[in-house]
Amino acid sequence: MKNKIKVVGAILENYNGEILCTLRNKDSIFGNLWEFPGGKIENNETPQQSLKREILEELNIKIGSSISYMKVEKEYDDFIIELECFKCEILNDLDIISMVHDKVIWLKRENLLSLNWIPTDISIVEKLSEENVYNK
Repeated sequence: MKNKIKVVGAILENYNGEILCTLRNKDSIFGNLWEFPGGKIENNETPQQSLKREILEELNIKIGSSISYMKVEKEYDDFIIELECFKCEILNDLDIISMVHDKVIWLKRENLLSLNWIPTDISIVEKLSEENVYNK
């Protein structure tokens, strides 16, 4: 039986309506692919607690309230990823310090699909992109 890895991701939107996108380190699994920032849920953590910890550790961003946006389960050769993505409120100024990613960019919804995303994140990216089309 494959190991199931539970992870959380943050959809962080700035005042210009841009979404934060992070490029995984080239030497990591899924290296050179884009993702929403986040990480693994540790023992005794709720998804929201994990998300707050991960975003602060990885990007120096404090988040407040978070609302579940979408859950995705994706099977790979050696494991299964169970991802829950949250829309999150940013509490501090956006002085981002990336500790683990090769690149961090802000991108408009209509441009999100121009990046090469981790397969687990693609359906979330598609949903965000569709929202932009319907909200015009």
